[in-house]
Amino acid sequence: AVKRAAGYCSNVEFSPEDAARTEIDFLCQVVEAAIDAGATTVNIPDTVGYATPEQMHRVIATLRERVPNIEKAVISVHCHDDLGMAVANSLAAVQAGAGQIECTINGIGERAGNCALEEVVMALRVRQDVFHAETGIVTRRLVPTSRLVSGITGMVVQRNKAIVGQNAFAHEAGIHQDGILKERATYEIMQPEDVGFSRSDLVLGKHSGRAALAARARDLGYDLTPEQLSRVFHDFKALADKKKEIYDADLAALIEQQFRVVEDRFTLESYEIEVGTGKRPTVSLALRRSDGEVCRTQLQAGDGPVDAVFLAIEQLTGLSAVCRDFRVHSLTVGKDAQGEVQVQLEHDGKLYRGRGVSTDSLEASAKAFLNAINRILAVNHTAPDGTREAPAGKREESN
Repeated sequence: AVKRAAGYCSNVEFSPEDAARTEIDFLCQVVEAAIDAGATTVNIPDTVGYATPEQMHRVIATLRERVPNIEKAVISVHCHDDLGMAVANSLAAVQAGAGQIECTINGIGERAGNCALEEVVMALRVRQDVFHAETGIVTRRLVPTSRLVSGITGMVVQRNKAIVGQNAFAHEAGIHQDGILKERATYEIMQPEDVGFSRSDLVLGKHSGRAALAARARDLGYDLTPEQLSRVFHDFKALADKKKEIYDADLAALIEQQFRVVEDRFTLESYEIEVGTGKRPTVSLALRRSDGEVCRTQLQAGDGPVDAVFLAIEQLTGLSAVCRDFRVHSLTVGKDAQGEVQVQLEHDGKLYRGRGVSTDSLEASAKAFLNAINRILAVNHTAPDGTREAPAGKREESN
């Protein structure tokens, strides 16, 4: 297989499954044979996240010592985080001579995840005295990229996540705060700006112009095209009419909504809801299809306003799903803060995530549910039977 692949491309990676637990003599023989066959990268995976840093260092060092043709290939590692040591194992491999680390943004991956790119990149940069390695990564893009991936996947970054978490540079202890005020270098081994955080949370408002918005977006690490800037500015003005002050987190949420990985078969046009103590909610909801047509429905159902909106969306799209997870949190401060809703839906045995943002938490919930529905439709390639006509609603031509 390696020989055949080498006939089609210049870089062939050979990755023996569960190499970190493989008997070392056999592993050396296999790696040598793979390189002889044309492999230019030899990837050593810790497939189940079982290795320790000492063990991973020993495996890589042994390969370098005992495989006679090892200099013809780049040694790579692929570490899983089942025991929380993916980053440590990857760094140990670098110390032993590995030249490549396979990693992911925010450490996402199956089970407990993979080696987190942002953590290993900053460890190599901050501790160059130990690792003597360069990555070429533009580190100020780490936070914007982390937020982008989080928004696309619906996987929330924990607040205390190293490097990119919201609390990564927050100091609570009094002695730490005093030290920071006197000399930041005392307690900060890297600067927030180094990874893409902004030192000052500049507040924008309804009178802020396109140039100010573009400048702030660049400060946050987003390089927008003129078309993207126009769309963001339109949404920015709409948001500014709803809330007095727009913070960095608000702006980041607006920008990230521009990066869609699936087509919006349906978008929320409008909704109205009547709810009260002891009454079943009544919701009127309208969705716009990708072809511009609008469909409407009205129903009295659900255990509450959120459930009622979800049921109305299911009725109009003709697609039912089970909500397995529902989370809401505030992006910024104040009573007019934007709320971000994350949902996880199950459909045909598969899980789909959705995300919605709005100053109206119920609207954010509807957008999140609809985002997940659009993902389901995208995976199925075509809209399910029944979506051409709203079962209990009316469709009208858009103006």
